[in-house]
Amino acid sequence: MAIKANSLREQTDEELLNLMDETRSELANVRMMQRVGDGSQSPVKMRTLRRDVARIKTVMQQRVAKA
Repeated sequence: MAIKANSLREQTDEELLNLMDETRSELANVRMMQRVGDGSQSPVKMRTLRRDVARIKTVMQQRVAKA
């Protein structure tokens, strides 16, 4: 399930960093499983995770620009 930008804006910087780490590690696991040949991981999952990382980065960058 995709993360909404509004919910990300309500979180603290530390929570965003933790969420970024979790999402990146999950994306790495999905990529590894795909390379190994496990077809149970769908391309939609990878796309969703990539977009979640981008959303988190965008919110973090917006905070830096605002400050």
